[in-house]
Amino acid sequence: MNEILGILLTAMNIYSYLLIASILMSWLPNARESSIGQMLAKVTDPYLDIFRKIIPPLGMIDFSPIIAIFALNLAKSGLVVLFSYFQ
Repeated sequence: MNEILGILLTAMNIYSYLLIASILMSWLPNARESSIGQMLAKVTDPYLDIFRKIIPPLGMIDFSPIIAIFALNLAKSGLVVLFSYFQ
């Protein structure tokens, strides 16, 4: 059971890093149009779009990635509690 939790937490950590990379690439000109930027967008945009529907950008600042990373960290904490409950 601990192996499953470890795999899930590792996958969620990797996804968090992908989200951060996608956010940083949005600050660089033409980085999102590169092949890596397009791959990151395909992986991260469906998750970020959920939060973009709820929290629209305020001017030039998009707060939805911050909320998305917070929600992912909350889900990781919930998994740890859930798995510890069943042990």
